[in-house]
Amino acid sequence: MHNALSAAVAGFGTGLSLIVAIGAQNAFVLRQGIRREAVLAVVGICALSDALLITLGVGGVGAVVVAWPGALTAVGWIGGAFLLCYGALAARRVFRPTGALRGDGDAAGSRRRAVLTCLALTWLNPHVYLDTVFLLGSVAADQGPLRWTFGLGAVVASLCWFAALGFGARHLGRFLARPTAWRVLDALVAATMIVLGATLIAGA
Repeated sequence: MHNALSAAVAGFGTGLSLIVAIGAQNAFVLRQGIRREAVLAVVGICALSDALLITLGVGGVGAVVVAWPGALTAVGWIGGAFLLCYGALAARRVFRPTGALRGDGDAAGSRRRAVLTCLALTWLNPHVYLDTVFLLGSVAADQGPLRWTFGLGAVVASLCWFAALGFGARHLGRFLARPTAWRVLDALVAATMIVLGATLIAGA
């Protein structure tokens, strides 16, 4: 029991260390949480995607990912281009703000855009495969028969993080009541997306 608990805690800590970083996915979840727009769907996509990727990594698929450098290069180009486009749109909002806390336009259309954007940010980032599948999978392999317990800890860490980020972000709403605050947020999102996009393309 003690060994299983230690493996779960190690998985939780390792998983948290890999996802708690300023990145495209986290920036998007934060913005959706502040806007209170499709938060449940976005958090669910991120958590379920991580659970699937962690499962693949613990199951030993990481070696297959590394064996296909061409596929990762293609994902890097596509993901980088997507991030640059998204960053450009965020930069456009800095100069032409639309910034209402609860979004604008058709609710169903906004939810659909949010879901598609979240899927792209999650699955078109090659670092997701290298970190979550290969790196975390390699660490899990060292746990021997407890590797699935380690993986479960990482899955729980992902769920806790994205739920806290998405649903906790709404408490920042009162600090973003002014259009100027939204411009600053969009500027940070734009900078994050553009830098990450350029980095992906440069490393592809």
